[in-house]
Amino acid sequence: MTTLTGSGLWRFLILQLFLVHLLALLSGATAKQQPHIVFILADDYGWNDVGFHGSQIKTPNLNKLAFEGVRLENYYVQPICTPSRSQLMTGRYQIHTGLQHQIIWPCQPHCVPLDEKLLPELLKEAGYATHMVGKWHLGMYKKECLPTRRGFDTYFGYLLGSEDYFSHERCIFIPPLNKTACALDLRNGEEAAADFKDMYSAHVFTAKTIDLIASHDPGKPLFLYLAFQSVHAPLQVPDKYMEPYSFIQDERRRHFAGMVSVMDEAVGNVTEALKKHGLWDNTVLIFSTDNGGQTLEGGNNWPLRGRKVTLWEGGVRGVGFVTSPLLKNKQVINRELIHISDWLPTLVNIAGGSTNGTKPLDGFDVWKTISEGEPSPRNELLHNIDAIYDDPSPCPGTSNKRLPSEATVNSWSSIFNTSIHAGIRYKNWKLLTGYPGCGHWFPQPNSTDAEEYWSPDSPKKQIWLFDIESDPTEREDLSSKHPTIVEHLLQRLAYYQNTSVPIFYPDDDPHCDPSATGVWGPWA
Repeated sequence: MTTLTGSGLWRFLILQLFLVHLLALLSGATAKQQPHIVFILADDYGWNDVGFHGSQIKTPNLNKLAFEGVRLENYYVQPICTPSRSQLMTGRYQIHTGLQHQIIWPCQPHCVPLDEKLLPELLKEAGYATHMVGKWHLGMYKKECLPTRRGFDTYFGYLLGSEDYFSHERCIFIPPLNKTACALDLRNGEEAAADFKDMYSAHVFTAKTIDLIASHDPGKPLFLYLAFQSVHAPLQVPDKYMEPYSFIQDERRRHFAGMVSVMDEAVGNVTEALKKHGLWDNTVLIFSTDNGGQTLEGGNNWPLRGRKVTLWEGGVRGVGFVTSPLLKNKQVINRELIHISDWLPTLVNIAGGSTNGTKPLDGFDVWKTISEGEPSPRNELLHNIDAIYDDPSPCPGTSNKRLPSEATVNSWSSIFNTSIHAGIRYKNWKLLTGYPGCGHWFPQPNSTDAEEYWSPDSPKKQIWLFDIESDPTEREDLSSKHPTIVEHLLQRLAYYQNTSVPIFYPDDDPHCDPSATGVWGPWA
């Protein structure tokens, strides 16, 4: 037996201390390992279109993931596509990016401003591999607007707002040319992807997503953004997915239900791939809709009021959940106020990144709210301010906009022009002004449980106040009972209006015409 003495003993002790320190460093590095982030965005997915809200549509995979994680039951999105996606990617309200009005149409020379730093860019700076599959819809008139120029390493998907699920073509009327143009809208990177005709988009996008997962090194952090075409119109789905819904008499709802089932299956397949390839234990998966359901195309938001494109709860309260082995609290329902703009600061934070270089954010880091149940740092939420709002799907028999001559002058006009389409939430209170969009309650097709259908409001009405916590279906207007709260929220709308940038909604550019190439894409 050898006995260490003198300098030999000191060297041995120093070596032991070094090894202990090294192990501690390695342990700390493991504890702070950057999580993989998978963000799944559904399109036009309504409140009453998911099983865990009591829908007749079967969503076993979404139900399971939601029940295992944190269901977000006070979660808000924007009422239409481009604004929700822009706020997800920038962490900023649409009033601060010029996107207050409608969407970015195919021939508009427009995209999310190029001086905005997007979520994938920030995650890429934090060391992430960044991949996107699916719908972009944030502008494409020049190459600098494309996903691969805005932070994504790879992209497979379509650039416009909707298309045929099988042919992957989009037909658009181009007013300056007085013609309708039809062309392919599917790309692999920046090149046209013409080999997927007659292949259903949800299946194609799922296969591409699984390929990315299978080829990814689990040791490198992954950001995967899967933006399904499902369940946006047109109502198209392989017949076998409609078979379980033969009991649904309404044809649109039956097609829609089949489309939801395809998406639910796809989410389950993506989740299984994450587990199979060793990524799941270090993954945070977020599921969100981009806006409320479009009742004209089979979607449903019952018992919430309104639908897609409106500021009623049916347009802006979103289906959403977070699931992950990394959550401290699991199998819970979270009723804290959370908005789609909160994802950027939240995800950058859990990634160990920095939001330096962004413009001032409107979103909040809500990770502790989600994972640990802490109160939300957000107590106010601007839904939107759009002075030129028009509803492309107005209530039957009504106009799609509120004309100035129809607006009545009231005692609040000196604070904020209440004829303007606007909405704001403060804690439990929600204020709407102007014409919020069609205010009917739309029951599930063929149901008999509807207490009310038509909106009781006068066409000239322009102020509503609701206590959303006690009245989530927006049936009792309290504006006359709480004038102090109305005044406060109008002052906040005035504040936001003063911080807004002008609406940018350019005319169509005839140079967008894809006839020469047969593919929609950049032209400027």
